[in-house]
Amino acid sequence: MAAPSRHLHRFDLSIRPDIATEFVATPRMRRWRTPGDARRRAVPGRWWADGYPPGDPDWTPVMDSASIQARFTAQAARTPDAPALSLAGVKTGYRDLAERSDRLARRLVALGAGPERPVVVLVERSPELVVATLAVLKAGSFYVPLHHAHPAHRRQQVVDRFDRPLLLVDGPSSRGGVPERCRVVLTNDSADPGDVDFGDVELPAGDPDRAAYVMFTSGSTGEPKGVTVTHRGVLGLVSDPLWDSDAYERTLMVSPYAFSMSTFELWVPLLHGREIVLYPGADLDLAALGEVIARERVTAAHITAGLFRVLAEESPRLVAPLREVMTGGDVVSPSAVARVLDACPDLVVRVMYGATETNLFVTNAPITAPYQPEARVPIGTPLRDKRVHLLDEQRRPVADGAVGELFVAGELARDYLGRPGLTAERFGPDPFAGDGGRLYRTGDLARCRPDGRLELLGRADDQLKVRGFRVEPGEVEALLAAHPAVRHAAVVPRAVSDDKQLVAYVVAASEVTPAVLRRHVAAQAPDYLVPAAVVLLPELPLSPNGKLDRAALPDPSTVEHDETPGSETEEYLRAVFAETLDLRSVGLDDDFFDLSGQSMQAIRMIARIERKTGVSVTIATFYDNPTPAMLAEQIDKERATGSPVS
Repeated sequence: MAAPSRHLHRFDLSIRPDIATEFVATPRMRRWRTPGDARRRAVPGRWWADGYPPGDPDWTPVMDSASIQARFTAQAARTPDAPALSLAGVKTGYRDLAERSDRLARRLVALGAGPERPVVVLVERSPELVVATLAVLKAGSFYVPLHHAHPAHRRQQVVDRFDRPLLLVDGPSSRGGVPERCRVVLTNDSADPGDVDFGDVELPAGDPDRAAYVMFTSGSTGEPKGVTVTHRGVLGLVSDPLWDSDAYERTLMVSPYAFSMSTFELWVPLLHGREIVLYPGADLDLAALGEVIARERVTAAHITAGLFRVLAEESPRLVAPLREVMTGGDVVSPSAVARVLDACPDLVVRVMYGATETNLFVTNAPITAPYQPEARVPIGTPLRDKRVHLLDEQRRPVADGAVGELFVAGELARDYLGRPGLTAERFGPDPFAGDGGRLYRTGDLARCRPDGRLELLGRADDQLKVRGFRVEPGEVEALLAAHPAVRHAAVVPRAVSDDKQLVAYVVAASEVTPAVLRRHVAAQAPDYLVPAAVVLLPELPLSPNGKLDRAALPDPSTVEHDETPGSETEEYLRAVFAETLDLRSVGLDDDFFDLSGQSMQAIRMIARIERKTGVSVTIATFYDNPTPAMLAEQIDKERATGSPVS
């Protein structure tokens, strides 16, 4: 039997503990040794990183049983004067953060906060946000993040899931209006009426199984679904040895607070005595991101797969000061990884995979230079508190190298808030552990590569039948990605000529035609795998969280705009808008975002406009002037006056 890989081990659950005479532990590796002729047999489709096989009486997960706030309090006592937060060079120490969050926590308790009670948080990325989050946990409650970029209706849907909850807001966030049917509490201590002293209010003891937060994600019915994550789940993530590296000395907090990546950006640094560097403002701009990384001496940052791709194409040296850049949340572009590592050979690109339901990360794959692009970037091997199973449609482990649906065991989210049916559908008993644990069905397809690392192939629910054949779009994506002229590819089922067929959306690295790409697939696959249409795009559309926005992929047919020509600048912008959005033409007054434009597309397009016109255009300006006519007016004004567009 081939030796197992260093980071990924397979155990026969039928091995008897009494024949295992020695347990060997090395960094990130543990294995069985058995006496005499006793042998272990690899069980296909089951992987976990460290620790004895579940079900063994000697196996216990390495887990901190305290609450998040207890861990933070202990850390603040050890390093009271160390910097905990930095924003534009202004530092906040652990002692100050502890004292401020204590004061706010007592206010919250006096106002009704307590165990298993929600506190909704609508606060800009700032020290006040970290104070508010800690205070909610110290009050015994769980925090419910709201996203500033979400429309008011979506925010109200979240608040309506609770009975008149407390709503923590700061000054800037409250100016644009707050949801109804909640009790508003300002984060500023000076907002207290009178001279009320909350110093005698007692804070509740922590409980590892208590809810820490509820994160709302998209639901298939159109209603957001709330994922309940416990303190134990967060601490399982935080306690992984991966974070012991000095690479995480100063970690950038740049993700939206209502995005599950904030779990990593908040708690891994704070509970390890490290420093969080806060990205200022809500609008993400590549130039500003680079300035923050360099000025604040950031050592690690997570950048979503979509933004990572844009960064790799526009400014790969931007992340050179980092020791590690983490990426994930969607399929990671191999060419993007190669471009970044070519530009930054000392950097580690760490590909992460996980979900809100798994308390964020499940697997990781560190990639270093030199790196040769491959068909797919691996998602790696499991973290310490996770186990991974690849199962077929009958929930049986698949053979090595075969495609299976990815199930996760170990520390998982508690449930979907108030939705027992959906919880039972996605979280089921773990038949492989025998310890009462659960399995989470991710809906993702994966396989184990010969090097022992997992490879993500797409969604199980993307399967469809073409002329009676079951088709995996991920397979077609891999074939297209192998063509030298293809930078990125996404394949989805769409209605073509009133029939459900495959449509490929391709971002080209060099000149290529749809017919050439269809012939490329036809030469390697059965005809039912050949896309009915190939649509060339300048960029794949992304959701606000940086994932592929399938709903925003354009129909194969496009729309013509017949309009009187405008000025030279207007006509140039019409052409750039049309190319970016894959439209035959764009009107002078067509709104970029009404045409399904995405923020990542906007960032890339602005870079092109600046190179062509020599005029600096901020992302904020573009959001305020999202039509060719409006943006042309701003650019021409700058040319006439010499004043920056702002």
